[in-house]
Amino acid sequence: MELETQNLYRFCTAQPWAATLTDEQITDLIKETPFALEQRDLGRDYCYFINKDYYSDDRFSADYALMAYTLSQPENLERASINDMVLEENEHFEIHRINVLRDGVLIDKIPDTKIKVLDNETNSHGGILSSSKKLNISIKDLRLNDVLILEDCRIKTFAEKEFLRKDFVKHVFISPDNYWAYGQYNYRFINNRNRKVAYKECFFRDENGTILPKEIGYLEKGENYSISYKDYINQVDTSRELYPFIDFATDATWKELSNYIYPLYKDVLEEARLQTFAPDLAETLNTLPNLDAKIRYAIEFVQNNIYYIFTADEMNGHKPQSPAITYQNKQGDCKAKSVLLKVILDYLQVDAQIVLVNYNADFYIKYYLPSLLSFNHVIVKINYKETEYFIDVTARNEFGLLENRSVLSFCFYLPVNENQELQIRKPTTWNNYAVDEEIKLKATGAQGDFSIKSTYRFNRANGMRNYFKNTNKREILDSWNNAMFYTLNYCNDRNGKDFRDIFKNAAIEIVNDDKDANEFTVKYTATIEQPYFIDQSNKRFLMYFDRNVLKNNLRDFQHSDASYWHNFDSERYDILLETDQKIDTQERFTIQECDINNSFFKHKTKKTITKNSGRVQITYDPVSNKEILLSELEEIKQAYHKVADSNFGIGIDIIEPGFMNFLKSKFKSR
Repeated sequence: MELETQNLYRFCTAQPWAATLTDEQITDLIKETPFALEQRDLGRDYCYFINKDYYSDDRFSADYALMAYTLSQPENLERASINDMVLEENEHFEIHRINVLRDGVLIDKIPDTKIKVLDNETNSHGGILSSSKKLNISIKDLRLNDVLILEDCRIKTFAEKEFLRKDFVKHVFISPDNYWAYGQYNYRFINNRNRKVAYKECFFRDENGTILPKEIGYLEKGENYSISYKDYINQVDTSRELYPFIDFATDATWKELSNYIYPLYKDVLEEARLQTFAPDLAETLNTLPNLDAKIRYAIEFVQNNIYYIFTADEMNGHKPQSPAITYQNKQGDCKAKSVLLKVILDYLQVDAQIVLVNYNADFYIKYYLPSLLSFNHVIVKINYKETEYFIDVTARNEFGLLENRSVLSFCFYLPVNENQELQIRKPTTWNNYAVDEEIKLKATGAQGDFSIKSTYRFNRANGMRNYFKNTNKREILDSWNNAMFYTLNYCNDRNGKDFRDIFKNAAIEIVNDDKDANEFTVKYTATIEQPYFIDQSNKRFLMYFDRNVLKNNLRDFQHSDASYWHNFDSERYDILLETDQKIDTQERFTIQECDINNSFFKHKTKKTITKNSGRVQITYDPVSNKEILLSELEEIKQAYHKVADSNFGIGIDIIEPGFMNFLKSKFKSR
């Protein structure tokens, strides 16, 4: 097919393979059937029909659609009247038909259509370089209750550098949106490639809602896959179920794919010698005292001194830039930066390899067919002292020796090497606490002296360091005051009061920033007027319950298809509450301890109670980057419910003066 590459769009007839219709056929399909009338009466937006075709061959791919839908809602009318479409490099938009059916008459709206070509500036920032353009399409004189008929096609022609897309197809059909009601929904995948295409149906259900077995089929050149629905509303429960989808990919195994891509990286790695193109960097590394320091320097040099550029047009291919060019130009994409770090680590004789990942689609990779196009990012895996570390070279302002650096969250990766299979990363255990806090509240009379010393490590240290660097001091204080307002339970006895009137003389300062250990320590202090929480019967309590310890998103998780990704930081808290009043040393929740130990986390509370104080030491040691299967979920949720049963802090009850109050506490203890 010949395309006018000088034009981004054109008005033309549909391609021979497309499921186009005549005006008469379209008019016949726009009928007020009982199903259509029922949906209109319910106020649901209605699509009379939609024909979607995805065409793929070794030169281009095309996404075609012909649809007719109601403009019965003002929001739909607004979206239809003016909308934007982003076209990537070598992508064209063909417009075959724009009609409205109004009072039974089919009206051509192409003369009323204006298209402006704009630079897609929304993506041209922060190191993202893109040749994409934006089409601004406006159709004048659309009216409520018109039926809009659109027929168009997006065509992507593969440039020479997009050899990966020439050799492999990857396409995912997602079942129709449940917002719409459809009179007819027809979808086809048309394979005109020289190689066989496999397809896999996932999360389709029978009439009882039971997920059907995942079916794998194959399409030879010239064969199609089709699926059709009539009088259809997608009944997927999006809060608990995944949309059914079909994955299409050129038939291949992971070993075949790894052997396809490895030579591309092997060529640039074998030609590169750090001493040759970066003798000054090699000399700097040689002066450092030990290998740990050299690895840290290498990582931070690539992260912070090589500017990250995401060249969208070149990410469709997988040939990395030479490390010599990356070093000379001080810029590169994730492939280029990863290759440079790999070359530096090779010079240091550190075992490292380049791996492919996709953070966004990580959950689905286990369901997808093997395809290199399932990955959208490149990182570096380091094997050091019998431990695996993963480094994202596109990150910035991260610190620490290797064992203290940020920990990435993902499950699946493909090593760039010969004869590789898809890998599952090992779960992460922590060698220290990411959040480590000492909390003290001493109540004397009507005043409380309050302090929190917080040490952050790993991802938390980098994030908090950046937060303090870029945030106004007053805003930081207000953030801490706000957190303490809830943690000390003041939200339940003085709600609406200004935090600054409760926490007097509040101050926060950085007391330590150790970039080798990647430890960032801050101390918050305040004087609290009336430190006790007072309930409706005027009983006083000192309380400190940090709800950050709770994992509410897991406790509330109700999905029936998706497993849960267990990914939490390790935490330790030492909380001391002191008072000049007598406390109830036998109150159940005050003395309650717990010790939870399962395959996903350990949570332990140890308490020391005196007549005037309560202290709790809380340790939380999770196994992170680990999938909780649906069959395991209920047991783990119950364990977290136990944490939530007053095992995430401490509260002490004040024994009010008076003989009767003393007797009440004695009776309660008995």
